[in-house]
Amino acid sequence: MTATKQSFFKPTKTSADKKAAETNSVARGIVEQETAARDRKTEKLRALRLAKEATEPAPAPKQKKK
Repeated sequence: MTATKQSFFKPTKTSADKKAAETNSVARGIVEQETAARDRKTEKLRALRLAKEATEPAPAPKQKKK
């Protein structure tokens, strides 16, 4: 038997369910990555804000005008 292009590269048909499952898993992976990145950024900004608040004195209360 000789090797031909058709014997090595037979296109296989994928079912709609298989495509949908793959798309779903890829989309969920992207959303999870974005959520993790957002959480890391939030924690970083929160730590910076708390450090800034710790170094600055508390603002004096404003006096009411009479």
